Amino acid sequence: MNAFEAPGRTVAPTTDDLFLGGALTILQPRNGYRAGTDAVLLAALMAPETLGAGPVLDVGAGVGVIGLCVARRCPSARVILLERDPCLAALARDNVQRNNMSDRVSVVETDLARATAALEVADIKSESFPVVLANPPYHDDRRSTLAESPLKAVSHQMSDDLLDAWARFMCRMAAPGGRAAMIHKAEALPRILETFEGRFGSIAVLPIHARAGEPAIRVIVEGVKGSRAPLYIRPGLVLHTPEQSFVPEIEAIFRHGAPLPPQYRG
Repeated sequence: MNAFEAPGRTVAPTTDDLFLGGALTILQPRNGYRAGTDAVLLAALMAPETLGAGPVLDVGAGVGVIGLCVARRCPSARVILLERDPCLAALARDNVQRNNMSDRVSVVETDLARATAALEVADIKSESFPVVLANPPYHDDRRSTLAESPLKAVSHQMSDDLLDAWARFMCRMAAPGGRAAMIHKAEALPRILETFEGRFGSIAVLPIHARAGEPAIRVIVEGVKGSRAPLYIRPGLVLHTPEQSFVPEIEAIFRHGAPLPPQYRG
């Protein structure tokens, strides 16, 4: 266990975790927000042959796992990590440096609701990202008990109506024809589709199942800015075998840094 201190913050214990089979080493708060399966799966939408030109924006990046996974898998990718919490943003900067990606990955510390000034300082323009990714907090803070840790609470809990603000910001930053993708609880799908309506088309829904035959536990919703193409549902992605090990496709993602197979991504 390590300890980390952001400017103006008390020392917080951290862990040093391996991602993509050890290709990334990530410092995370021991008791706060911890990235894991969802972040890696969302990043696995991106493959070198489909990423294209232009930067990738990771909205609400936390310690940077999504963006860093994209950058590790796609050697030409340039990534901006957007994070509002000073402690998480500081950890993200440290993770960028310790993984030797400072030339391709940068961190902007700002709240997406008040991001204009920070984006101007960083010379980041609206409608400039071919890809925008987000792993927003999952729990409605009006329905759940707040986490004891303030850092964990701010990372895991927000009201459902803020999903519209996330979708609005993702649309603002996506280039015309750009892709936006969000991972969330399966039960949030109706709300996500509502917030994407009028902003994104050609919406693809990827259901994610813990095991075959069980209800989906997560969804990845991806859309194209300005498209009028209809919604479609991709084949369900199963994570585990009946024996609780990863299925081969998922093992390849988590242990070897592979992207999702083509049938699960655009």
